[in-house]
Amino acid sequence: MMFRVDRDVLAEAVAWTARSLPARPSVPVLAGMRLEVTEDTQLKLSGFDYEVSAEVTLELQTGEPGVVLVSGRLLAEITRALPAQPVDLVVEGAKAVVTCGSARFTLLTMPVEDYPSLPAMPPAAGRVGSDVFASAVGQVAVAAGKDNTLPMLTGVRMEIEGDTVTLAATDRYRLAVRELKWQPDQVDISAIAMIPGKTLADTVKSLTTGAEVEIALSSTGGTGEGMIGFLSGGRRTTTRLLDPEFPKYRSLLPTEFSARAELGTGAFVEAVKRVALVAERNTPVRLAFRGDEVVLEAGSGDEAQAVEVLPVDFDGDEINIAFNHQFLLEGLGAIDSDVARLQFTTSTKPAILTGGKPVDNETIPDYRYLIMPIRLSG
Repeated sequence: MMFRVDRDVLAEAVAWTARSLPARPSVPVLAGMRLEVTEDTQLKLSGFDYEVSAEVTLELQTGEPGVVLVSGRLLAEITRALPAQPVDLVVEGAKAVVTCGSARFTLLTMPVEDYPSLPAMPPAAGRVGSDVFASAVGQVAVAAGKDNTLPMLTGVRMEIEGDTVTLAATDRYRLAVRELKWQPDQVDISAIAMIPGKTLADTVKSLTTGAEVEIALSSTGGTGEGMIGFLSGGRRTTTRLLDPEFPKYRSLLPTEFSARAELGTGAFVEAVKRVALVAERNTPVRLAFRGDEVVLEAGSGDEAQAVEVLPVDFDGDEINIAFNHQFLLEGLGAIDSDVARLQFTTSTKPAILTGGKPVDNETIPDYRYLIMPIRLSG
C-alpha cells in the first residue's frame, strides 16, 4: 500500500479522525487509525472505540490499494508537524514510512485483522444547514449534565416531528430548548434520539466544512439499532444513543410571567463577571429589578462584596432573585443576541432567558434557557 497526498489535506483529515480515538483504550488496537486506499484511488481514514466511529474520505492523485493500522495520535502529531510539501506513505512489511520533504518517519503497524469493523451508517432521515445545526447544538449542549452517574442528564434529546427538530438538555439546575427547521426525507417523520451531549457538540463543530449535515437515524428493528449518524463534506461519524428516558421538560417551561426585563447582553455579561469575582463557588449573584435599573450584588457579611447597577427596560412586579453566576453566564453566552430578555414568575421559581425582542408577546422564541434560582436566606 502507498499513497501521496497534500500535507494540509492529510493533516486536517488525520486530526479530525484522531479526535474520536479513546485516550485510554480498553484494548491497544483501539488506539489505532485505519488507513485504506481503495481501488478507485480514495483514501479512507477511520477510527472506532465501539461507541463513536469517524471516517473521512479523500481523493488521491496516486495510490496503491491496501490497508494499514497505525497509532492515530502519533500520526496526528507527525502530520501536524510536517513541512508544507506532498506527503508519501509507504507500507514496508510491518512498518509504515511517512516521507515529506527531507523529513522521514517510520511507524510500527498494528494488526489490522484485530481492528473492529465500523458500524454501518443508519438510514438517512434528512438534512439541515451545518452552521445552523452547530449553533443550535452549542446552545443546548451547554445545559447538559457532566455527571456520568446520571447518563440521561448527560445527553441532548432530539425530537423530530415533520420539518421541526427540537433539541433539549438539562442538568436539573437549568434547561435549554431550541427548535429549528430541517428538510426531512419523509414529511411525516416522527422520532426521538438521546445523544451523548459532549459527543454531539464535538461532532457538529467539526462538520461545518460542508454546507449541510445529513442526519441518519436508526429505526426500530432496523440496522444500527440505537445509533445516529452524521455526514458532511466527505466526513461521516456515528455514535450509540443513550436510553431515551428524559424528564418531561415541556411542563417546566412557564407560559405566564409577572415581570420582564431586557438589557444589553454584553454589558450584562461583563457586570456579572465583575460582581462574581467575590462570589465563592456555590454562592449566588443576586439581582434586584426595580424601575429602570437592576442592582447586581455578590458577597455578604465579613466577606468581600461587590455591587453594580445597570440600566434595564423592566416591566412588572419588582423582584429580587439570585442565580449561580456560571449558569447565568453560560445562558447569556448561548442566546446569540445583543439583547437579553429575562422573564420571571416569582423569586423562587425558574426564570426564562431568551435573546432579542419577539415580534409580539404571543411569539415563542426558538431558543429558551430556563434557569433555577437559588433561594435567598431570610
